[in-house]
Amino acid sequence: MDIPQLIPQFGGVLWTLLAFVIALSVIVAIHEYGHYIVGRWSGIDAEVFSLGFGPVLLSRVDRRGTRWQLAALPFGGYVKFKGDANASGGADGETLSQMTPAELRRTMNGAPLWARSATVAAGPVFNFALTILLFTGLFMFRGVIAEPLTVGDLRPIPSVQELQQGDVILEIEGAAPPAFEDAAGFDAFLKALPMQATLDYTVSRDGREEVVAGPYVYPPLATSIAPRSAASAAGVEPGDVITGIDGVPIFAFEQLRQRVEGSNGETLGLEVWRDGQVLDLALTPKRTDEPLPEGGFRTVYRIGIVGGLFFEPATETTGPLTAAGAAVSRTWEIAQGSLSGLWHMVAGNISSCNLSGPIGIAETSGAMASQGGQSFLTFIAVLSTAVGLLNLFPVPVLDGGHLVFFGYEAVTGKPPSDKALRILMSVGLALILSLMVFALTNDLFCP
Repeated sequence: MDIPQLIPQFGGVLWTLLAFVIALSVIVAIHEYGHYIVGRWSGIDAEVFSLGFGPVLLSRVDRRGTRWQLAALPFGGYVKFKGDANASGGADGETLSQMTPAELRRTMNGAPLWARSATVAAGPVFNFALTILLFTGLFMFRGVIAEPLTVGDLRPIPSVQELQQGDVILEIEGAAPPAFEDAAGFDAFLKALPMQATLDYTVSRDGREEVVAGPYVYPPLATSIAPRSAASAAGVEPGDVITGIDGVPIFAFEQLRQRVEGSNGETLGLEVWRDGQVLDLALTPKRTDEPLPEGGFRTVYRIGIVGGLFFEPATETTGPLTAAGAAVSRTWEIAQGSLSGLWHMVAGNISSCNLSGPIGIAETSGAMASQGGQSFLTFIAVLSTAVGLLNLFPVPVLDGGHLVFFGYEAVTGKPPSDKALRILMSVGLALILSLMVFALTNDLFCP
């Protein structure tokens, strides 16, 4: 066994695990804090707030009597309210029977229906709030694309390049580009450009107009690499430029896309330019189910390379209200896409391999962390929405299941019987465990 060769692999595993633990801990902490703080506001006392399970590593008791603790197994957390039998909830009948009415009111089981409902719903709500907060910060940090389109940082590519930072692009091949934020219009503009390696750009530079030569607007440049993708497995890195496929030169990202989609899953030989060096890589496109704008999905072949302009567009700062509005829209899009994907998997319209388990999520967290802080925060935001949605499913043991029980109580005037609750909880736990095993199987056996 070659120990030195194993060191980078071991380091990669540790990095992946660390990124996963950090992402999960942030999301779980926010979720459980939602339960805790809304419970406190509703008059329900918490005995324990735990981040993690198992042996307690650190703990302290605050002035309200709540024990805050960090446990050894950082894969979840819980809030144990006064009167709960254990960390997973349930009434401690013996303890509750010895309480006065005033003491009973400060327990989860003795609190009014509205207080219990608000406390349970707060966990998922705080997950969505975390997503919106993170996206708001990211949108404010990144800013919005300046209009008219202005050259920011130039990305290194092996092509003719006469543009400079600060150039305002007035025309490309004699046609004025539409607003960059007009995605459909900009896409139509790109498709109307001549398919050639070098284009003429009319720019405003230092107060005067000039015509300079530059590369095709969307070169086959990898601005980022999707985690667990064919490109990632083949060793393609952000900043790489694909200059040829199976010996055929290319200069446009559209050429790369067409060749990949037409590959029928056959292995492709890529010629890759990286920091002045040319590398030969081989990768096999993966079948992927992608959402359609009008709803539904289509199955295509993808390699996981995200493209972009040959330059970073200059940006302008955006206000918190504008950023928050965009963050809410983005969160809604993620939720809709997740629910649509799940529905189509259940209906058999798309592959069940789209459902990732803990290994897949851990690998993704490590890959996103490796691509920088913004990518990692985006991953946490997306995962937080997924956790919030999952917990709202009407399955016993999940928050959504408890809300269903509360709805039953609101209609009938009494909660489900203890026997019914025990049966439903057992069924819910079996469903969740089955889903976890299924997702883990996907991680191990899906291509």
